Amino acid sequence: LRALSSDSPLPPPPFPRPGAVKPRVSCSRELELKTTLRELLIYIVFLTDLCLLTFGMVSTDMYYLNKAMSHLFLEPSSSEDDRSGFGSIGSRADFWRFAEGPLLDGLYWDKWYNNMTLTLQNNNSRIYYENLLLGGAQIRQLKVRNNTCSIYPYFHTFLEDCYSEYRYRAEDRSDFGLRNESEWKYTSASSLSPWYWGSMGLYSSGGYMFTLPKSKQESVEKLVFLRQNSWLTRGTRVVFIDFSTYNANINLFCIIKLVVEFPATGGALTSSHIYSVKLLRYVTYYDYFLASCEIAFCLFIITFIIQEAIKIVKLKKEYFRSAWNWLDLLLLVVSILAIAFNIYRTVEVSLLMEELLSDAHVYPDFYFLAFWQVLYNNMIAVNIFFAWIKIFKYVSFNKTMTQLSSTLSRCAKDITGFAIMFFIIFFAYAQLGYLVFGSQVEEFSTFQNCIFTQFRIVLGDFNFETIEAANRILGPIYFITFVFFVFFILLNMFLAIINDTYSEVKADFEVIPSQELQIRDLFRQ
Repeated sequence: LRALSSDSPLPPPPFPRPGAVKPRVSCSRELELKTTLRELLIYIVFLTDLCLLTFGMVSTDMYYLNKAMSHLFLEPSSSEDDRSGFGSIGSRADFWRFAEGPLLDGLYWDKWYNNMTLTLQNNNSRIYYENLLLGGAQIRQLKVRNNTCSIYPYFHTFLEDCYSEYRYRAEDRSDFGLRNESEWKYTSASSLSPWYWGSMGLYSSGGYMFTLPKSKQESVEKLVFLRQNSWLTRGTRVVFIDFSTYNANINLFCIIKLVVEFPATGGALTSSHIYSVKLLRYVTYYDYFLASCEIAFCLFIITFIIQEAIKIVKLKKEYFRSAWNWLDLLLLVVSILAIAFNIYRTVEVSLLMEELLSDAHVYPDFYFLAFWQVLYNNMIAVNIFFAWIKIFKYVSFNKTMTQLSSTLSRCAKDITGFAIMFFIIFFAYAQLGYLVFGSQVEEFSTFQNCIFTQFRIVLGDFNFETIEAANRILGPIYFITFVFFVFFILLNMFLAIINDTYSEVKADFEVIPSQELQIRDLFRQ
């Protein structure tokens, strides 16, 4: 007992036996790593399934189909007058020249390359001999009412009419012209039809519309009749040309929208949207394989929803304090929306096809589905982007990954302070550029364009000649001072903040024992 009293020293620990192995990982650490690795493997399977789905939605055929249609309708052939092309439309007369020429030549293929007349089944045109024109092409215009703007009193004796820029409240919905057909009467659109965001305004989905006949000769006569009876007026602000095709060789729909805007300034602005989408999903064996992947994706999402619900019940408010948990919720919400749209699109396509088969002379509005299909594709693209980012959650036990995340978290306050200073100077230069060059240089015509142009200047993509031509004094001063302050000073300060913080984090990690050897042992086990 005296030998074990508090005054006597403790006996030295026994020497380890030869061949004994020191415990490398504590039980809690080993359990945490095993759980993380198991979740990582499950998540990799989910990510592989998601990649198969997303890459199954697109193909190179979509690009080549878009390119073929763009070449046909947007680029004038060498044998035609350059003024007849879609991109060269600058007035209402140019629009009629395009509609009666290149547009009808592209829509109606009734002859083979050797001028032999083709026998068209059910009078259906095949663009490029391969793409079936679905129904007829629809032409629609939107107008504004007269006296929708104010004329200065001095000019009342010179000007009687005044047509404002397009606004929904200024839209003209009254009958005009001959008033005997649908093209002279306003037609309201479905509430679900998307509005169009053009260069000069946000346009509603209604308007004065008509469908071209199935015969090319009848279409020519229709367009000539409308031109002679002034279907386009001074109040016309936009004309839409919509049509859809289907290529059975590659099972793709091509939805085309040609837009000609007639702003209040005069002239015309053209834009186009060509969407190649796969609306009939299940045709080939590969499509059925993708269907099985979709089922697996739904099962994964159901499992993840249950897991997140259990976490929320256990952690309650603590759950929402983690950025990774918010990322998980974002992925689940986007995935649920994608599943819901996938079901809706399949049902809507079948209904549209039934309507088309019942009357082949109507215009089938596939643009509605194409519009939402593009949004769906964008949503899935964002989803898979964040799905890849989520991998960092499972590899955080790696030393290099931990250093990078620690660097970003430690310098967050410094970067926030720097960002405030950077954007004060950046927006000051954007305001200066917009006011000085906005009326003469396209890159500075809007405040948003100014911001994008300045980012391009930082990256070395700029056109100094146009800035100098717009203002020979302020142009060079603006350019030189912007490059000096933003490129040489502010960007180097940003890099210095990141570099110093990374050096500090790396020095701190040098004194921390690495766990990577223990992770290797777990993989061997």
